[in-house]
Amino acid sequence: MSAEGALTRWLRGAPTAVFVAYAVLASFTTYFAMYAFRKPFAAASYEGTFAGTEVTLKTAFVISQVVGYTLSKYLGIKLVSEVRPERRRWALFALVGAAELALLLFALLPGDWRVIAIFANGLPLGMVWGMVVRYLEGRRTSELLLAGLSTSFIVASGVVKDVGRWLMDAHGVSEGWMPFATGLLFVPVFALAVFLLDQLPPPTAEDVALRVERPAMTGPQRRAFLQRFLGGLVLLFVVYFFLTAYRDFRDNYGVEIFAELGFGEEPTIFTQTELPVAFGVLVALAALNVVKDNRRALAGAYGIMIVGALMLGGGTLLFDARQIDGATWMVLTGLGSYLVYVPFGSVLFDRLIASTGVAATAVFTIYVADALGYTGSIGVQLYRDLASGEATRLAFFHGFTYVMSAGAATLLAASLGYFLVKTRRVVDRA
Repeated sequence: MSAEGALTRWLRGAPTAVFVAYAVLASFTTYFAMYAFRKPFAAASYEGTFAGTEVTLKTAFVISQVVGYTLSKYLGIKLVSEVRPERRRWALFALVGAAELALLLFALLPGDWRVIAIFANGLPLGMVWGMVVRYLEGRRTSELLLAGLSTSFIVASGVVKDVGRWLMDAHGVSEGWMPFATGLLFVPVFALAVFLLDQLPPPTAEDVALRVERPAMTGPQRRAFLQRFLGGLVLLFVVYFFLTAYRDFRDNYGVEIFAELGFGEEPTIFTQTELPVAFGVLVALAALNVVKDNRRALAGAYGIMIVGALMLGGGTLLFDARQIDGATWMVLTGLGSYLVYVPFGSVLFDRLIASTGVAATAVFTIYVADALGYTGSIGVQLYRDLASGEATRLAFFHGFTYVMSAGAATLLAASLGYFLVKTRRVVDRA
């Protein structure tokens, strides 16, 4: 038998701690490396406006990529939820390969025409997350696996921007070529990580018994799931609509926000501020793994998210009162927003499906939320430039933080109440 088959067999019989460590390392590295093809362009400023409008050139690039990424999420609702296990590895290679070719086009095209290339870059990348989650969901250790995976994009976003700035500052790489060069550095890392990820065996019979089977979903099954839980899901989707816009604004304009806060000359400021965020999120989500009852774990996930929402407002109050400096405030906004954001793409829907007893895949609901969320990101960024252009990036972000804190905490509490009633009925019938 091939070495691949031998590694899969070994993982099937490996101790739980070893399996978790392997799966987290492989999935973390896969998605971490993917960010080198998605986010390095945000490290550059791209001065000027787009096509003579009020929209800045960088905003045009950000929105163009997000439009492609958003369309990818809509496509992923069907494609990622239906993809067969034997095709996942090749799908991952194809998606990232197409994104890197688009970055080459970004380097070659002049000025405003680069919006076409950055759109093409975002178009395949939105499906990578779902492909990776499909390897991890529906296991009794899914909280640990998904928590480990989720820290990847928190850390990676800062690291790849620091790598991009290093290429420009230390090696003279231009703003146009920097994104392609950054991606090229990570090609071997991505290829190895995907190979290792593809060796994971499917969920065991015990996994299925504890977390419900996760089959590929047909169109009628997807519609039936949405209709059954529409009330609670709508509340979640509204939160995610604005939350994704908030997280994206902080992420894409971090260079400008840190500069206004007085940290523009710190070469590794993104890595310094995002590492504590990643650690905090990892600890919070991993703690849910000790909760075996799915309904209680679902309530615990909501609790983490509500605390995160309140942290946004609390941290901003401390910053306004000059009790903390700008860097600490950015850590708190990062930790608070990611405590709300990360469960959407990991444990929230995994436990929701397990607690309802419905045979489905968490990736489907994740992609519905993502599609709506990135639509919100486009709208908010256009609103900032066109309707609130007089406000600095920092001022806009500051006000947005207060709105996000109050709104998210309220809607999440209402959604929690809805699903506690829904899942109690399931328990009663059982």
